[in-house]
Amino acid sequence: MCGIVGAVSQRNIVPILVEGLKRLEYRGYDSCGVAVHQDGGLRRARSTSRVAELQHQAEQDGIAAGTGIAHTRWATHGAPAVHNAHPHFSAGPNAGADAVGRIALVHNGIIENHDELRAELKARGYVFASQTDTEVIAHLIDHHYSGDLLDAVQQALPRLKGAYAVAVFCRDEPHRVVAAREGSPLVLGVGESENFVASDAMALAGVTDQIVYLEEGDVVDLQLGRYWISRLDTTSGRFITVQREVKTVHAHSGAAELGPYRHYMQKEIFEQPVAIANTLDAVTGISPELFGDGAWRVFKEVDKVLILACGTSYYSGSTAKYWLESIAKIPTSVEIASEYRYRDSVPDPKTLVVTISQSGETADTIAALKHARAQGMKHTLTICNVSTSAMVRECELAYITRAGAEIGVASTKAFTTQLVGLFLLTLALAQTRGHLSDEAEARHLKDLRHLPVAVQAVLALEPQVIAWSEEFARKENALFLGRGLHYPIALEGALKLKEISYIHAEAYPAGELKHGPLALVTAEMPVVTVAPNDALLEKLKSNMQEVRARGGQLYVFADGDTAIESEAGLHVIRMPEHYGALSPILHVVPLQLLAYHTACARGTDVDKPRNLAKSVTVE
Repeated sequence: MCGIVGAVSQRNIVPILVEGLKRLEYRGYDSCGVAVHQDGGLRRARSTSRVAELQHQAEQDGIAAGTGIAHTRWATHGAPAVHNAHPHFSAGPNAGADAVGRIALVHNGIIENHDELRAELKARGYVFASQTDTEVIAHLIDHHYSGDLLDAVQQALPRLKGAYAVAVFCRDEPHRVVAAREGSPLVLGVGESENFVASDAMALAGVTDQIVYLEEGDVVDLQLGRYWISRLDTTSGRFITVQREVKTVHAHSGAAELGPYRHYMQKEIFEQPVAIANTLDAVTGISPELFGDGAWRVFKEVDKVLILACGTSYYSGSTAKYWLESIAKIPTSVEIASEYRYRDSVPDPKTLVVTISQSGETADTIAALKHARAQGMKHTLTICNVSTSAMVRECELAYITRAGAEIGVASTKAFTTQLVGLFLLTLALAQTRGHLSDEAEARHLKDLRHLPVAVQAVLALEPQVIAWSEEFARKENALFLGRGLHYPIALEGALKLKEISYIHAEAYPAGELKHGPLALVTAEMPVVTVAPNDALLEKLKSNMQEVRARGGQLYVFADGDTAIESEAGLHVIRMPEHYGALSPILHVVPLQLLAYHTACARGTDVDKPRNLAKSVTVE
């Protein structure tokens, strides 16, 4: 979601801050800003346009300094407007409209008690220039400031309720930035006589590869050539110095290159064969140890699976439920992470808790994971695309998908590689539980290794999908149907279409048509149907006839041997081959293409759809 970059250096760091923001643009934002310590005071530039405009504004205003912070904001409290954009300043109590700021601050997250703090600070004479929850932090730090910025931050933080990553500097202390995190990601970048802070190591690619992943509750004091990390000791009530490992991290410095593609989403759809091959690269056989040391012991101790995820990742988990129960014969439940921790559930210590996240920083999923652990479910595993993420550090076991950086907000290659990781988990659990014969293992491995070629063949259907998209672009509603294993794929297809084309789309199990959705079917309501040649095909054909009888237009992705032919009101694109249990991975690809080309035809901002962010790091 929001992005933070900060630096303390002897060189002009504004180009570094701006470039860092550009690397974080893919997360989504509606305003941006930069502030520096220059000529003995604070200077800033803010914009509700793109980072490129902010860069131009900073250059025009002559903003250049060795200490500064920058931010991309996705609006929560307060509309997208310059006065709500970060960085926020505090000039002290009873300051006039023209007062020079003393504290500059950027913030990711949400402060839940901001109304209470705002009332308290107003009573002390602080004037608020924005509607944001963030501004209360700047004023609160200013209130506690008496010559030592670190001390002021350490006094202010315990007053905050909610999630935050903050970076702050003070007019009276040049060459110093203090940053802290609680519930939102933050990393420290260690350089030569200079130090950096960012919400993602990618923002520092090409600047430093020496990264410290700050832990919950950490506060870091950055100065020239040195830094200190501290955290609150709950026993003594005092902040104590702690040590954190410095890791060499080669961030994806070239991941944002668009190449010959029109959009990142298109690029990432076509990268799926390579992403799947990379995700399977180290798999020579099925073994629990694919998921980490000690996985065999953990798998032997569990007799249930609980999957926690949000959005697209939730749909990958919903697909995996079918695999886990049919192949591994293990009871599986799938929960939307944002709902799970707010209801009374029945914990079972013999449950394997599986989290799924592209970024590994999804706030709701991390919170749900912690809730599950607090309920006594200690066995945890994550399917994640970022090996250094909070999710991986929080979980006992992990499988790292190797999709590479995904820039488009609408997930594509992360989804298909998640499915690959979840299928491997299914096979490993089946093996541990005695439900995977040598012959079945060999057959599944052969199918997995053929997946990249099979997906490439599906991508060749793009011209046929483009023809459909021209029809869809004129519609405002669509239904998606699937049965069994492919119902979650229909859900994912509907999500993709609504995310980037803004067409209202819903998905249903095809058998539910007569229980309500059939009332919506007219000639103006396209009905997309996922029709693999499986045990439910004949049932699905009956559901399709229900649509045709009401004058509906069917758009069917069918396996070659389904005997479904194109005719009036029935449009068919044939998949290259039926792929058994792995069929969902193939069938989701043309749904991605349909959403992408429909959005292109409607002229929407494909990679940065309105109101959405890539990495949802706040609740």
